[in-house]
Amino acid sequence: MKDTPPALETIYNAAKALPPASRADYLNVACKDNAALRAEVERLLAAADGADDFFEARPVGLTQPENTVVDAIVPEGPGTWIGRYKLLQQIGEGGMGAVYMAEQEEPVRRRVALKIIKLGMDTKSVVARFEAERQALAMMDHPNIARVLDGGTTDTGRPYFVMELVQGVPLIEFCDKARLPARDRLDLFIQVCQAVQSAHQKGIIHRDLKPSNILVTQHHGKPMPKVIDFGIAKATNQKLTEKTLFTQHATMIGTPAYMSPEQAELTSMDVDTRSDIYSLGVLLYELLTGSTPFPEKRLRSLGYGEMQRVIAEEEPERPSARLSTLDHEQKTVVAKNRGEELSALNTRLRGDLDWIVMKCLEKDRTR
Repeated sequence: MKDTPPALETIYNAAKALPPASRADYLNVACKDNAALRAEVERLLAAADGADDFFEARPVGLTQPENTVVDAIVPEGPGTWIGRYKLLQQIGEGGMGAVYMAEQEEPVRRRVALKIIKLGMDTKSVVARFEAERQALAMMDHPNIARVLDGGTTDTGRPYFVMELVQGVPLIEFCDKARLPARDRLDLFIQVCQAVQSAHQKGIIHRDLKPSNILVTQHHGKPMPKVIDFGIAKATNQKLTEKTLFTQHATMIGTPAYMSPEQAELTSMDVDTRSDIYSLGVLLYELLTGSTPFPEKRLRSLGYGEMQRVIAEEEPERPSARLSTLDHEQKTVVAKNRGEELSALNTRLRGDLDWIVMKCLEKDRTR
């Protein structure tokens, strides 16, 4: 897609990131009355889906003659080398990058996390965003943010960066397994807030704060959250890369259940640090009640336009009110995961915690 017009490339990338069931509603909005544009986007999506099926079905160990097109684009994998890093196993995958556990042998021997652009995703806009992620992480210097260690490009020109390997558990999962009471959950959440504040002071917005991007590890016998994946970070007051980096019209950036109203709009050109505050409010809501204000399962079942409307217009219940509306089984699980009586938790939430959460979730960001 190197020579693809910007509008087509932007709409294609946005549609590719959506679940197949939501694509038609999105294209109704993004393509409007431009039937030719929509037809071309749908053709590209079909071709991409076919390529995905091909690579998923390809038997392990299948070889190809040298110098064929397929041989030239075989992706990196366990056992291969990128620079001085040997890939051991894939440990994560996002919209544009794959993450591997890798081993570095010199100048020091250690295990690291290496993230690289996904095969077929190296368009100009994605490469620019990926390079911005690498630069954003390089500016981070906080104990609760994963450190960047190195970066570069592969022999085929695909950018990668190397960061400390955080062997932890997603925040909500950790809290539930440990049956942490609300007070201990708040202690972890405060550390997350301090990390995000540090990033904001350096002019960096995360824009995708959610439990899977906050891993809890052990440090001197105490749980310590680490914020990872500034993959869609945005510079608020400085240039992160020599390539121009814009969030294009009609591109949804983020995870719907944790997304601020301004992110859910078709244009996110004016997203600022307050969007992260909204996401932190969603995270705190989930830590306290066991669910997000708008459950992700519900949002993903909606069409694109209705999902936008819910995020932008519907007022969620206060956390204490949400607890009271749960059915008996859900109440039992919430109380068990927090190691306290539900009535005591409900009392704890009324007042300051209710107020703080709902202040974060204001639809009008000026509030």
